[in-house]
Amino acid sequence: MIAYNLHLFDTIPWALVIYPGILSIRGAIGGLYAGRLGTALHLGTIKPRLFGNTEEAYVLFNTVNTLTLISALLMGSLGSIVGVVVTGTPPQEFFTIMSVIIASMGLSILVISPLTFWVSVASFKRGLDPDVLVYPIISTIADLTITGLYIGVLSFVMFTPGTSLIVLNVINMLFIGGILFTVRKIRRNREFVTTVKEFMLTLVLVTIIVNITGTALNRITEVIGRRPEIFMMYPALIDTVGDVGSIIGSTATTKMALGVMPTEFRAITTHWLEIGSAWAAAIVMFFVYALTSSVVYGMWRFPNLLVETMTTNLLVVPVIIGISFLTAIVTRKRGLDPDNFIIPIETSISDGLTTIGLLVAITLII
Repeated sequence: MIAYNLHLFDTIPWALVIYPGILSIRGAIGGLYAGRLGTALHLGTIKPRLFGNTEEAYVLFNTVNTLTLISALLMGSLGSIVGVVVTGTPPQEFFTIMSVIIASMGLSILVISPLTFWVSVASFKRGLDPDVLVYPIISTIADLTITGLYIGVLSFVMFTPGTSLIVLNVINMLFIGGILFTVRKIRRNREFVTTVKEFMLTLVLVTIIVNITGTALNRITEVIGRRPEIFMMYPALIDTVGDVGSIIGSTATTKMALGVMPTEFRAITTHWLEIGSAWAAAIVMFFVYALTSSVVYGMWRFPNLLVETMTTNLLVVPVIIGISFLTAIVTRKRGLDPDNFIIPIETSISDGLTTIGLLVAITLII
């Protein structure tokens, strides 16, 4: 979708800088939801059923939607400033950028949050491990969904500049109003307040990282020019690296919660099966991405693409594995809920590191 719509990013310079941020923030929230659901299903505090569930299930669902609104507002504000500064966009575009970000995030709630819960319940009822299965599935679907929505909103803004802002503002007001209406019932809930407070610490860090990621992606376009074969792979690369980190972090968190793994970094040596299998799967997928992109844009590109993707993998994946496991240890030792931190932090860092790793790989090969 990105490769096919590169003309949009040529016409709207700030669009490419903002894109990784929207992916990362939406992924961070989805990661928190998937991580919390996986642990809660294992502990029995959320039941594996779609209706008539526990109060914790209701509170968590609405908490995630609230965090989406908070993230959209923060990302909209800071992302708009970065978009203006990095690309030289006129300051009057600030509110357009902010409206696009908030609308894209708001519309994503209609698909991603219900689907996350359904996949978690369905996998658990079939005897599968949500910690391994849910986030990789949901992050991929979320990337597809948010990319499609973002391109749709951008196209709407480009082709109907006057009408589009009015429609986007209506969507944004409905989004904000709907969240505020549901929050009034749980605003005093201890779990809701704690989760929002803890995620806010993560969100500030994530927002800074994703704007660096956007700047790095903008730099890639300057280095490589219009190489659609790279843009075809890009969302898949950052998604897969984040999935590896989520599997490592989520499985470690659940083991610690169940008392079968000590809260010590040395315990990573007992986690080799999850680490090895997740990394091996990522290597296979990186090969598939390079091959698929080569089939679409010319097989003569395959050798370079394969070297670029594998170099990126070797540079980034070991770092993400260490960060995920270390985050689980540190947050748990400090009495925080690791599920509020691990996936949001590691996915945003992995997006940035993968983008920088890809830039390094491309630069070396060029």
